[in-house]
Amino acid sequence: MQYPLELTFKWSLATSIEVTDSSGQLLFFLRQKMFKLKEIIGVFGDRERNNLKYEIKADRVIDFSARYNFSDASGRVFGGVKRQGMRSIWKARYDIFGAGDEVKFTLTEKNPWVKVADAVFGEIPIVGMFTGFVFNPTYLISTPDGKLVMSLEKKPSWFSRIFIVKKLDDLMEQEETDVLLSMLMMILLERARG
Repeated sequence: MQYPLELTFKWSLATSIEVTDSSGQLLFFLRQKMFKLKEIIGVFGDRERNNLKYEIKADRVIDFSARYNFSDASGRVFGGVKRQGMRSIWKARYDIFGAGDEVKFTLTEKNPWVKVADAVFGEIPIVGMFTGFVFNPTYLISTPDGKLVMSLEKKPSWFSRIFIVKKLDDLMEQEETDVLLSMLMMILLERARG
């Protein structure tokens, strides 16, 4: 993958996210279905959704601390992501797992005050239209010993949300996939929180 990657989150009745590399090549496309009790999200290699690459499945029906497992097109589970429950109320925190239950990475919101300011100013008429340009969250992905490996930062924009993924350290291909799928799921979950 050629970094930085761009995640474009589009507003519509069914939420969709496109992931492209620095050359503009589409890497992933996902569309979240509405009104699902138990989340199952297909991650495709094309916009037409013919080439299923991965699935993200919740391990339980609607729950604040559900684990979302990643599987390939053949159904083999290879990783997952889980919100850190009560610790995520103020500052978003997610554990990223490999094939087992060992935490490989942690995804953390850099500054929770950005989310608070966006929510407060977003409710003010006319001023709220400009919050997407001013308040842009950043998320950091690190190893359990605190070494930063990737970052995810929202770019200023009007109608769609655009995030930039930067690679800060070398990762194995499977680890990159785990981290990218975790970012996609986190964006969907945090959008629901506001």
